[in-house]
Amino acid sequence: MKALVQISRIIVGILFVFSGFVKLVDPIGSQYKFEEYFSEGVLNLEFLIPYALPFAILLIVSEILLGVMILIGYKSKFTVWSLFTLTLVFLFLTWYSAYYNKVTDCGCFGDAIKLSTWETFYKNVILLVLILLLIFKVTIIKPLFKGSIPKIITFLSLGAFLFIVQHVLTHLPIIDFRAYAVGKNISEGMSFPDDGSIPPVHDFMLEDAQQDLAPILLEKEKVMLVIVNDVHKIDKNGIPLIKEVAAKAIRKGYTVYGVSASFTDDLILVKEKYKLPFDFLFCDQTTLKTIIRANPGVVVLNKGTVVQKKNWIDVNELEL
Repeated sequence: MKALVQISRIIVGILFVFSGFVKLVDPIGSQYKFEEYFSEGVLNLEFLIPYALPFAILLIVSEILLGVMILIGYKSKFTVWSLFTLTLVFLFLTWYSAYYNKVTDCGCFGDAIKLSTWETFYKNVILLVLILLLIFKVTIIKPLFKGSIPKIITFLSLGAFLFIVQHVLTHLPIIDFRAYAVGKNISEGMSFPDDGSIPPVHDFMLEDAQQDLAPILLEKEKVMLVIVNDVHKIDKNGIPLIKEVAAKAIRKGYTVYGVSASFTDDLILVKEKYKLPFDFLFCDQTTLKTIIRANPGVVVLNKGTVVQKKNWIDVNELEL
């Protein structure tokens, strides 16, 4: 029995650490997922949407920290009951997603690993069984280290996790698992896989008033796209820096466009107000949020390949 408990402890700990880590490096992705859950068409808890990001951060940090705590055996009773509670939350969300077909990707492993809703639900069922075993045999779980070392490891881990969250919110995800990561080719991403599934890049259109310019721009060597997914939520501190780097890029022969999902009239007003040196194209907001976790942000393309991505605060680091 002791061996079974220790194996269960290791499996649960590793799963929680891995699941938490792939979301920790991109908490805004989890924010979008919770906004989807809170929306009218799903749980109808729209009053919670403004709190989606802090809720996501709390859940992510709790998940990965509890994974560390169960692995080192710190506060075993508190830890296993917290794991049980968290898993019940995940179990309900994944059951709801699967049964009602509301949220087809629960984001359990962020963008790193995609599971179907039912696969995720059954994974959580197995996880719950393992945690129940830990609850019933919690006295077997002992700290791996003596004295205050487990406590020190826990608090150092918490500090590290909070630092990572602050860093990625200020800049961009440390690890980008999406189809628009640096080095990925957007045109290639539009190709249908051999199994007939949806290609990783879809709904990528850059439309002006007359046509979709995406095929043209994806053939050019020097393209800069200024991503503004919602002009009403844009960080205004970034506009002067964006304006400056866009003007520099134009001088160096780049084709520069703003890309947004906002209404044309609103974009015209912003362009005139700040005297921006580029026109705007339209793209689906979900696609823009997938391309870059910034508003505004900058993406540099070379024949469809993403060669650079920066949040507005780091645009001076772009190599043009």
